[in-house]
Amino acid sequence: MLSELHVKNFALIEQADLEFREGLNILTGETGAGKSILIDSIAAALGGKAGKDLIRTGEESAYIELIFSVEGESRIEALKELGITPEEDGTLILSRKIMKNRSVLRINDEAVTAQKLRSITGLLIDIHGQSEHQNLLYPEMHLKFVDLMGPVVLKEQKEKCADLYRRYAEIKNILRKESDQAFREREKEILQYEIGEIREADLKAGEEKELQAEYLKIRNFARIREALGAAAAALDTDAVSQAVRRVSDVTEYAPELQELSGQLEELDGLLTDARREVMSRLEEADCDDERLRTVSERLDLIRRLEEKYGEDVPGILGLLGKKEERLEFLISFEKNRSEMIREKTGLEKELTELCGNISALRRQTSATLEKNVVAVLRSLNFESPSFEIRFREKEEFGEDGKDAAEFFISTNPGEPLKPLRNVASGGELSRIMLALKSVLAEKDEIPTVIFDEIDTGISGRTAQMVAEKLSVIGRGRQVLCITHLPQIAAFADHHFLIRKQSDGMRTRTGISEITGSGITQELARLIGGAEITEGVLKTAEEMKLLAEEMKNSAGACALS
Repeated sequence: MLSELHVKNFALIEQADLEFREGLNILTGETGAGKSILIDSIAAALGGKAGKDLIRTGEESAYIELIFSVEGESRIEALKELGITPEEDGTLILSRKIMKNRSVLRINDEAVTAQKLRSITGLLIDIHGQSEHQNLLYPEMHLKFVDLMGPVVLKEQKEKCADLYRRYAEIKNILRKESDQAFREREKEILQYEIGEIREADLKAGEEKELQAEYLKIRNFARIREALGAAAAALDTDAVSQAVRRVSDVTEYAPELQELSGQLEELDGLLTDARREVMSRLEEADCDDERLRTVSERLDLIRRLEEKYGEDVPGILGLLGKKEERLEFLISFEKNRSEMIREKTGLEKELTELCGNISALRRQTSATLEKNVVAVLRSLNFESPSFEIRFREKEEFGEDGKDAAEFFISTNPGEPLKPLRNVASGGELSRIMLALKSVLAEKDEIPTVIFDEIDTGISGRTAQMVAEKLSVIGRGRQVLCITHLPQIAAFADHHFLIRKQSDGMRTRTGISEITGSGITQELARLIGGAEITEGVLKTAEEMKLLAEEMKNSAGACALS
């Protein structure tokens, strides 16, 4: 579960340090106080989008840290398979530092990519906001809900189907692309010419650089020879030799000149060697017009091939290998074509049988899902709901089979079933999502669930029923819920208040856990708004007391 949340300089949050616990954790606060910002910070730390505009004004960076307590061998093993190992006590720390030009994401102090971070999110936490509720409007999501409810054998059959389909699609794509024999023949001719051209060029890595240096040297022969001649003339002097002799003659009178004499002798030797080397180079310096032509033609060939193939020499050599493989494939294609057609036919037969099994399992699952969802919808104040999952067969195979599914619903007595996307209001979508999450709770083993805007468009008795359902879910896992309804807030096992404060210069969001009278005051605010009377306070106390009694009663029923 999510044990701790630490946020610094994120949007309106200057600093927040929260400890969450098991059960239903409720977050409330006035509109605009920053309730959703808190959820945004969690999503950002989990690898979601987070631009520099989320850094608190005047600060250089924002920082979010999530501390999870991971339990269960299966979950720990699943994390290890993804390359993530929690601490010995199960602690897993995810953090993100957002700077103006980049972000740094870490898992237990090891820098990771956003993609890797997102890969483990599904094992730790499930966030449901308004966008997730809206996903219910898209039929392509409906099949996923059915499959989540399905037995283990359905998952196994889908995995097998995905493997078969990938090979089937590969063969189908090859046969489609290579169906034009005339085109294949033209491609073979081009490949044979290009392979011959590259092989004949006999390119070598590093050759172009060496030839360029040699070309420059030959082209600048006159300047080189002139420079060597001038150097030879400058070195043609016995001045240093004379200096050696003159100093050597007086060293017996001035012993301190011995060192200087040695330096002059060394210099004379170096000068002699330099003069010899210059003369040798001068004799070698010659303008080889034939070699210049050879080097120039070779460079022209290399550059023409580089321009033609859009690669440097190593890249062209790499292309050669790919072209040879492609040519070999085309040459052997006719031989392999009948074999691939036979394999494709066999795969179609296997996929048809497998997709039939998957469809049967889904229809069995859907019957249970329909029944359970209707039961939960009734408990969420739908008077006489009808819920049906309708399947149709797609024209083509897919990785998950050949089924398409869509939810049909009627929320009022006597109304015909219609597609969910044509019926549900915002409040109804929230309750339907909650119903699905309730039904899938036993299958869905994610330890922490976050509900943002679950109370959209509901009130009164419906809100009470939603609160009871959230409390039931909270008995089996950790739930974080942002709400503005007192009926839901009253069922909190742990209640956090989000306040927006201003000193006239800066605005900041503060978050703290409240207990006792603090909860009563907040419930009263949710009930009565700006003016909190004694009557409203009494109502708040009664609401909290009733919620506790209902929770205790439900817990006792669960244990019996």
